[in-house]
Amino acid sequence: MSPSSRILIDKQRLDLILTRLCYQLIENHTNLHNVAIIGIQPRGSYLSDRIVKRLKELEPSLELNYGKIDPTFYRDDFRTKEEPIIPSATELEFDIDNKHLILIDDVFYTGRTVRSALDALHDFGRPSSVDLLVLINRRFSKELPIEPDYIGYRVDSIASERVTVEWEDIHGKDQVILFRENI
Repeated sequence: MSPSSRILIDKQRLDLILTRLCYQLIENHTNLHNVAIIGIQPRGSYLSDRIVKRLKELEPSLELNYGKIDPTFYRDDFRTKEEPIIPSATELEFDIDNKHLILIDDVFYTGRTVRSALDALHDFGRPSSVDLLVLINRRFSKELPIEPDYIGYRVDSIASERVTVEWEDIHGKDQVILFRENI
């Protein structure tokens, strides 16, 4: 790890945060029958996989509607990237009409990814409500009036800093790192 970075959350703390978020979902949605969990591709799907797994550990009889959505072509900046964007597959094998959706992303920064995911979801139906669950809420950087309903950890960061979530099955270690980019 470089001197311009620091670990915000280690594996032990991440496990506690995931469990707390799951208990909050259970508490606020006493009947999860009409609830669907949707991970925002690509990085929010890693978190949503963990949330769904932990919910099933806590409530073994729970049957959840679970899907993933890729908002790539709904983004207002997808044509401005230097390299071509390769979208992930959208996986929604159930009807979202009149369901309570829990939309999940790893890091909430400006709100533009969430806005594009909401736009993409409307192609699949009209949910009765949408809650947003994020692992990291980077405060003071919002470009849109969107606020998460479930927050794992809040961090005050500046534009030259980047927050990255690493997962053991992909990166070899569960942790959240704050990087200071060289200006």
